Amino acid sequence: MAVLFGSSGVGEEGINAGITITKVPEYIKSKGLDAFEYSFGHGYTMSIKTALLAGMKFKQHDIKLSLHAPFYINFANPDEVMYQKSQGYLYTGIKFLRALEADKLVFHSASCGKQDRQEAYKLTFNRFQETFDKMEEENLLDGIYLCPETMGKSMQIGTWKEVIDLCTVNNHLTPTFDFGHINCLMQGELKKPEDYKRIFDYSIEKLGFDRTSNCHIHFSKIMFAEKGEIKHLNYTEDQIYGPDFQPLAQVLHDYKLSPRVITESMSHMVEDAVILKEIYKNIK
Repeated sequence: MAVLFGSSGVGEEGINAGITITKVPEYIKSKGLDAFEYSFGHGYTMSIKTALLAGMKFKQHDIKLSLHAPFYINFANPDEVMYQKSQGYLYTGIKFLRALEADKLVFHSASCGKQDRQEAYKLTFNRFQETFDKMEEENLLDGIYLCPETMGKSMQIGTWKEVIDLCTVNNHLTPTFDFGHINCLMQGELKKPEDYKRIFDYSIEKLGFDRTSNCHIHFSKIMFAEKGEIKHLNYTEDQIYGPDFQPLAQVLHDYKLSPRVITESMSHMVEDAVILKEIYKNIK
């Protein structure tokens, strides 16, 4: 299997060209890309009818599709009703995965709120076990992966170690490594191949090679401050914050990993996905 490259949107160029979801697969294919991530970050507003039509188009153009669940999922919320809502967002996400013939649902795990980090993480872990055991019993997870994401702010549950450990709960969980977020929490110190190897080595130890190889990757340069992420940037315009893709590309090549790499740049995500794919192609 090869590394696949795509974007989390169509960017300024695509928006100006009127590229809607049913036109996305042809547009992405024309750019030489292999994947796309559609965000339901602000809610599930697409009709099932449109999802079914778009799914046919993605399959026709052989573009691998992932989805992003609503941003407000929080498995550490002590309110039981809010926890049930978070579960519901994943259940609805799985329905859209099936309709769109997508295979990965990216989601944010939790925020600490007023709890200390250890308490919030323990609650998140226990609720992961409960939720995904239930989904397994209901036979909902065949052929799909749910992908908790590494986060970019200090009060969010989602360091790379936390995400990998959460994924030990169920074989259908695989990490979304957002290396821009990871770099924010590391205050710009994600620089060398060894920094990436440390993350993948831990994942291989905990989850095995196949699940690590099948990980989902978000990559963009992100402005950060002391408490983490501020805003996403375009790859070629940032000369300060990083991270650079070259060291990660080298590790993906050397470890023979086959993830899906999705760019989340501010407005040039399609163009930046093409740049990342070219960098990887030139690795020796």
